[in-house]
Parts: sequence; C-alpha cells; structure tokens
Amino acid sequence: MNRSAAAALVLGLMLPLSAPRAQGDAAAGRRLAVQHCARCHVVGDHNPYGGIGSTPSFQLLARRADYLERFQTFFERRPHPVYVRVPDTPRLTDLPSPVAEFTVTPRNIEDLIAFVETLKPK
Repeated sequence: MNRSAAAALVLGLMLPLSAPRAQGDAAAGRRLAVQHCARCHVVGDHNPYGGIGSTPSFQLLARRADYLERFQTFFERRPHPVYVRVPDTPRLTDLPSPVAEFTVTPRNIEDLIAFVETLKPK
C-alpha cells in the first residue's frame, strides 16, 4: 500500500467522506488556514493579494461541487504530502521539508471545512 492510500485509510477511518458538513469550529479552521495554508493559497479576507499564483484560492475551491472531498483529502494531494503529517503514516521522504510541517487530525479537517463553509456563497 502506498503512502497516499495509507493516509487516506488512516484518516478515512477517523473521518468518513459522508461526514456532516460544518461540524467543526470555523474560527479554529480560519486560524489553521492562516497559519499553514496562506503561505500558498489566498485564504478568505486574510491575504487577498497573497498566495502563489498557481494555487487555487480557498474561495475558488469552496465553489467547486467536489470541495468537501477535496478538503477532506487535501493531505494526500500534491504537494501537501511533503509537509503535512498524518498520524501513524510514514513520511513521504527522508529529505527535510522546505516549509514548516504540521500534523493533520480529523478535528483539523472538520475545522477547515467549517471555515470553508463560511466562504461559500449564501
């Protein structure tokens, strides 16, 4: 089993894709996004002129029909496996990460999704 499949299995057992939306803490999700995601993505009103041009903004992702699945599995989507740790899952490489690493938990994902729900058009 490859690393991506193992990570999906580990978190999949903790947070099924059919989980109810917005069960997390949106304020905590915003803090997490500002701390870890805003270095590459535009995140809400935090950094409207920031991010890397080739990365989609959270606002754009929130409008996609598959946004929930994308945020629930972001840790296995490139380039995230290089610096996002998943409990009980081996590192992708022994090389040092070019940015600060963080460990994602099911609660973190729920919080991020709750924050993203605030970005969706009403």
